[in-house]
Amino acid sequence: MYVAVKGGERAIENAHRLLAHERRGDREISEVSLAQISEQLALGVDRVMTEGSLYDRELASLAIKQARGDMIEAIFLVRAFRATLPRFGATEPVETGDMRVRRRISSTFKDIPGGQILGPTFDYTHRLLDPRLADGLVPEPPAIAEASAAATPRVTDILGRDGLIEASPKAKPETPVGDLTREPLSFPADRDLRLQNLARADEGFLLGLGYSSQRGYGRNHPFAGEIRFGEVDLEFMAEDVGFVVPLGPIALTECQMVNQFKGSATEAPCFTRGYGLAFGQSERKTMSMALVDRALRARELDEEVIAPVQDEEFVMSHSDNVQATGFVEHLKMPHYVDFQSELGLLRKLRKEFAEAAASSPMQEAAE
Repeated sequence: MYVAVKGGERAIENAHRLLAHERRGDREISEVSLAQISEQLALGVDRVMTEGSLYDRELASLAIKQARGDMIEAIFLVRAFRATLPRFGATEPVETGDMRVRRRISSTFKDIPGGQILGPTFDYTHRLLDPRLADGLVPEPPAIAEASAAATPRVTDILGRDGLIEASPKAKPETPVGDLTREPLSFPADRDLRLQNLARADEGFLLGLGYSSQRGYGRNHPFAGEIRFGEVDLEFMAEDVGFVVPLGPIALTECQMVNQFKGSATEAPCFTRGYGLAFGQSERKTMSMALVDRALRARELDEEVIAPVQDEEFVMSHSDNVQATGFVEHLKMPHYVDFQSELGLLRKLRKEFAEAAASSPMQEAAE
């Protein structure tokens, strides 16, 4: 047994060296730098920061490089590092209405205060491979206009002034906000915990659930009220000095979905909300998040729960890609004893089945 353990240990150490060798690839090709990953694979970095719950472009780039481009492994690395960091407190609530907008679109109104800003997007590309990129194409500089001083109020705020959408819930300073990174998940969960869970959830899982809700597996008939991407200032209340200290800007994407609602005997018909927020430019993630957020409000809005996307325990318990990966990939670990136990049981059952079949009346009649 001792020899087997030591032999396995040596094999694992060599597997680590082999992994490092494969990660580097052909030595004739220049090694990719963290700056290149951060600048040229920015959307991947944004996803790792969001689902890893840590806003640090350099660390996210390092995780992507270490994971050989495996996003879920990179997210795992970032979360593991995050768990080692001290916590000094919580920042002040972010005001996305003051965002320095780089992209802002609405599918509900053509003309909105501040205008539609297309920004950097794949939405209008032809989805054709561009061979010029393989030749090191230097793109043509974009036309850059002066920053507009026009206000960019949220579209949902415009609807809210006319009472056409449910009121946005007001924060209660005396009510503590849950923290999934420090407390185990429990049910039923309030919306703050649900939104935290969805922000950390696997983008692909949320996308599939959001799509299912649009196809009828859950009551969801959404309009993209507004999607905005840009920078906001982060502030921290320093107790020792007694005033708010600016920490610097971070990039965020916010999605406000506008959903249908028939009303009730006591409430006039109005639209309802679905909400998504993520680090960087993460439009697909925030849209999926907003769709699932609205679906999870079914019980709150006295709607029948008929689909998986409306079941908070199903959604929240299976959406975390790090947990899901661990549970799936643990099947690669040794299960020799368990399998031998089941193999022995199966052989016993087959033996009993054969003995019963041999002694059955039909078998005796045939003989």
